Amino acid sequence: MAKLSQDELLAQFEEMTLIELSEFVKAFEEKFDVTAAAAAPVVVAGAAGQGGGEAAAAEEKDEFDVILAGAGDKKIQVIKVVRELTSLGLKEAKDLVDGAPKPVLEKVNKETADKAKEALEGAGASVEVK
Repeated sequence: MAKLSQDELLAQFEEMTLIELSEFVKAFEEKFDVTAAAAAPVVVAGAAGQGGGEAAAAEEKDEFDVILAGAGDKKIQVIKVVRELTSLGLKEAKDLVDGAPKPVLEKVNKETADKAKEALEGAGASVEVK
């Protein structure tokens, strides 16, 4: 097996959905007996220490959650859109729509959140972006 460069690995990760990436991280943690979450507090603490509250507030605005508030009248269309956005299976997407309000996408950039909101509202759902 050829060794992949860091750029090649990053290109592969860019193509993954959040769920696929989450599953990869879990598998990586199990395989190498490490915890990826341990590095996050250090990064956040370092950013807050350098720029104070403004840096933390600016960082929070870079990530948005797309919350499905309700499915509306066209539930099947909403399920289809949820599947497109998340790569969930039919049952998982249906459960997510049935259990609204639920997050569809978490910690995504503004552009992705706006596109997801537009697609879900186009299918008849009510959506919140936080």
